Amino acid sequence: MSNLQTAPRQSLWTRVTNPKFIMVYATIGLFLLIYLFGAIPYGDVGFTTLRTFTTLFVDNAYYGISAIGMTMVLITGGIDLSVGAVASLTGMLIAYGTTVMGIHPLICMGFALIVGVGLGLLMGWVIHYLNVPPFITTLTGMFLARGVCSLISRESIEINHPLIDDLASWKIYFMQLKDGEWVKIKPSAYINLNVIIFFVMLLIGIYLLQRTRFGRNIYAIGGSEQSAKLMGLPVGRTKVLVYGFNGLCSVLAGITYALYVKSGWNLSLQGAELDVITCAVIGGTLLTGGVGYMIGTLFGVMLKGLIPALITFNGNLLSWWGKIATGLLLLLFICIQRIVVKTTDRRKGKKRAPVKS
Repeated sequence: MSNLQTAPRQSLWTRVTNPKFIMVYATIGLFLLIYLFGAIPYGDVGFTTLRTFTTLFVDNAYYGISAIGMTMVLITGGIDLSVGAVASLTGMLIAYGTTVMGIHPLICMGFALIVGVGLGLLMGWVIHYLNVPPFITTLTGMFLARGVCSLISRESIEINHPLIDDLASWKIYFMQLKDGEWVKIKPSAYINLNVIIFFVMLLIGIYLLQRTRFGRNIYAIGGSEQSAKLMGLPVGRTKVLVYGFNGLCSVLAGITYALYVKSGWNLSLQGAELDVITCAVIGGTLLTGGVGYMIGTLFGVMLKGLIPALITFNGNLLSWWGKIATGLLLLLFICIQRIVVKTTDRRKGKKRAPVKS
């Protein structure tokens, strides 16, 4: 009877202390710690204002959208190095099609979606059915997308269209009740269309991973692809769809970036794939696959935006210190990942060890 009474408590404690959640806890805790570190010296000059907080999302929404797709790819045990190039190609297609060819931007966006998702599905098919390593396959996809960008134009192309202007300038301001009237919070805090797209994709990612059979298949493949095959799971179809979804996220990231800068350039977002991977890894997604949560990726994106904000408020540091700090964070979380994995393996080994008589 006592065992039945204590079982639920043990189950809850086990779930809370599950090693795969430790990375998410570490990300959230580190974000709060760094935010507090900035709030103490710079709180009186605007660091703790709502505008500064919302700017973290406004300036990094395109990274966040791409990181959602990358999180799924990493959970399967794969990687995608083409995300930055596909986003850049999206911007070039919109800019060249709209400004040079006079095509409506919505048609250009639709064409970019077909190209990006199609490339993602193709890479997923090559990775699984031709057994080509994800690193090589997606590196080829990156070169292909960058090459097409350069073929379109080597010069930056400004996007001139009323729809793009309207979408780029659309904002939702945060209001407060003052003297019986709703007025804008000072300094003005807002979110734009890019942030809305980011959170919509985040909710879709959470739903797919936590509430669908597709998400369970993703975790199973990342845990052990061979075991997933023996269980009869649709490994090939799942991996192809994951890379297709990542292609969709890359295109949406390209669209939001085009709205952010209102131009297309063949060299834009160079190295963005590493920033996107960093957001996912700092958010607790294991590079070895099988573990990862969208809420962790959200805080990973926020951490990536928080460091440059601190440097900006300091005013005496070069922007490259942001890259150095991000690199150190990435190294720290990779080390934590290895410790967590080894600790988990040690626990499993103890559970499997035979009991001596």
